[in-house]
Amino acid sequence: MKRFVEGESRSQSTLFPERIDDYITEDNPVRVIDVFVDDLDLEALGFDGMTPCATGRPGYHPSTLLKIYIYGYLNRVQSSRRLERETQRNVEVMWLTGRLTPDFKTIADFRKDNGSAIRKVCREFTMLCRRLSLYSQALVAIDGSKFKAVNNRDRNYTRAKVQRRIEQIEESIDRYLSALDSADRGAPEVAEAKAERLQDKLSTLRSEMQRMKELETRVEQAPDKQISLSDPDSRSMATSGRGSGMVGYNVQSAVDAKHHLIVAHEVTNVGNDRSQLASIAKLAREAMNIDDISVVADRGYFKGEEILACEEAGITAYVPKPQTSGSQAKGLFGKRDFRFIAEENEYRCPAGERLKWRFSTIEDGMQLHCYWSSACQGCALKAQCTPSKQRRIKRWEHEAVLDAMQERLDRDPDKMNVRRQTVEHPFGTIKSWMGSTHFLMRTLNNVRTEMSLHVLAYNLKRVMRILGTQPLMEAMRA
Repeated sequence: MKRFVEGESRSQSTLFPERIDDYITEDNPVRVIDVFVDDLDLEALGFDGMTPCATGRPGYHPSTLLKIYIYGYLNRVQSSRRLERETQRNVEVMWLTGRLTPDFKTIADFRKDNGSAIRKVCREFTMLCRRLSLYSQALVAIDGSKFKAVNNRDRNYTRAKVQRRIEQIEESIDRYLSALDSADRGAPEVAEAKAERLQDKLSTLRSEMQRMKELETRVEQAPDKQISLSDPDSRSMATSGRGSGMVGYNVQSAVDAKHHLIVAHEVTNVGNDRSQLASIAKLAREAMNIDDISVVADRGYFKGEEILACEEAGITAYVPKPQTSGSQAKGLFGKRDFRFIAEENEYRCPAGERLKWRFSTIEDGMQLHCYWSSACQGCALKAQCTPSKQRRIKRWEHEAVLDAMQERLDRDPDKMNVRRQTVEHPFGTIKSWMGSTHFLMRTLNNVRTEMSLHVLAYNLKRVMRILGTQPLMEAMRA
């Protein structure tokens, strides 16, 4: 072992043992966690156990368990059992907790019993970012992403899935009954053994059929005609792959365009984004405390009522309209080829004719105005426009809001590039930290708690990268 750096003997005792603080550098992130948690008013946030009981075994202070969780999510350790091991072997966690080693059940119960307070801690850090003027640019990008739940696809049932399973069982029963008839015509000694096996399989299938019938009743009674057995709040959701999907949750987030901090988030079990724009935009405006805020989202958020709600709330929205015109898919003129003339309440078609207002109607709770021209029969472009007698255009009563938004997008097409560069990578980062696995907790409220810890860890790491650990700790103490 000559000419190598040699370590100390494991049996060597030291006269002056080092302090555990000597192992933690001044810019170590655990010092930020320690300062942040110590500066919180945990009782005001609603944490249980702030007042110790006069009798019984003393409990752990909530600040100790909160520090363990923030450290764990900051370092990709979310499991309570793994966190228990970290308290016993990790010098940073020993420093953070004062060498306390709570068991995994205590750690897990803290997260389960203090969900609302933990979510408030995430909002407290958002408010700190606001005080540090990290939200100086009043533009946020909004997007949603699907996260897996603690529920296998085989334990999620919809109408179609139950019906398909019942048909499969019926086919199997018919096949086994046919095999049983064939066995009866064979040699008696062989037929008896084979019939016994087939009867066992038929008994199992009939039990499964009874279970499917019960599940069918439960599915019909569910509001959305869907049930999950492991995590009752999780839902089957389509993903970007054709014919693919997962059982999980739809996480919405609003990300600051300057520093890419998550300013607001929400966990839902609705499989699409069409009804999420206004609610998450209002949460972002409240978190940033900025009146004139702009939000940009992809086509999946396009819904007239949501965009109108943003307009009425004073929020400027940028959402491209999806091209779903049936006429355009057939090679005919689309609605965008017809120009609306607001002063005269008319449309001008590609042939230059005017489509006049005819009547109003209510469809899906929306008031629509109908326009058409009497000159369609003799029009030279009719073959490119419509196979019907007239080409009819329907206009929503608030479509001027959508037209104004489209005009904003036409003037600033780079907004969609900003959206893609801003909001997509936080989801990728968090999923990478999770290890491409599922949420560890069940039910919507608990999953919201877990997501808040992920968001807090992401924002904490971002701010440490932007400001540095020492300036951040000084700002926390101020």
